[in-house]
Amino acid sequence: MIESTQPSESAPPSAAVLAAFGAPGRPVPLPGGQGQTWRDGEVVLKPTGLAAETAWRAEVLSALPASPHFRVARPVRAANGGWTAEGWEAWQYVAGRSDPGRPADVLRTAAAFHAALADVPRPGFLDTREGPWSYAARVAWEESPLDDGGGGDAEVAALIAQLAAERRPFGPSGAPAPQVVHGDLLGNVLFADGLPPAVIDWPPYWYPVDWAAAVVVVDALLWYGAGPAVLALGPAGDGQVPDPDAWAQLLVRALLFRLVTGAVLGPDAQPRPYERAAVAAVRAYAAAGGQGLGMSKK
Repeated sequence: MIESTQPSESAPPSAAVLAAFGAPGRPVPLPGGQGQTWRDGEVVLKPTGLAAETAWRAEVLSALPASPHFRVARPVRAANGGWTAEGWEAWQYVAGRSDPGRPADVLRTAAAFHAALADVPRPGFLDTREGPWSYAARVAWEESPLDDGGGGDAEVAALIAQLAAERRPFGPSGAPAPQVVHGDLLGNVLFADGLPPAVIDWPPYWYPVDWAAAVVVVDALLWYGAGPAVLALGPAGDGQVPDPDAWAQLLVRALLFRLVTGAVLGPDAQPRPYERAAVAAVRAYAAAGGQGLGMSKK
């Protein structure tokens, strides 16, 4: 199993870093962000991970046209003209609060965000990016072998094996076409009265758009106890699925992505209170080919 690279809580950005991004110099920690995110006035700062990823994401977001359907946190350039300063990156603060109890609204926002990214080429850093999340995504898509099914936890290993057994080919046309997607949307869409939802904290992946939607749905199952009915929302949040078999297979891969990540990080880092129920729901849904939950097929 790949070694966990879970980041620890960071110290606040230094005065030099704050000055580089034009922040006033009074940083306060923000919730979430794995204990690494700080706000200083209208600037949000976080330690940079993969430098190539940070630069790529900043270039894409800075050029993304404004939309009536979503907002994004625009990146902030450092005084030297680059996107980082002393190992930190920054972006503009956006108003709003996440609400994992609104998966349908998150899915609608995701559809608009991903439509705006449809022509963005595949970023090269995905070939070399490592860590629990990248590893788990490759395992879920059978691009890498599973080194140790449960990270030493026999129950988790059994759940992963049960779910992996539900993977099936996508049919004559193969898997849906991939594009750049946001792989962690449920808790990273912010809602504010009178404003479009805001998309933040973007970890990019190169998979089908509906896989990113499936991650939203399984997160609602796995972490928030949404119940099996959430599977019937479909990729756009409207209960409509053009290809139920493909949607079921994307759900299987999305949940595998989360279970394998959790096995690497461990239960203390990423509690999963509804793990067994989520696996049972997705397995039942896959066995039914996406039918039987009040889903409409067009």
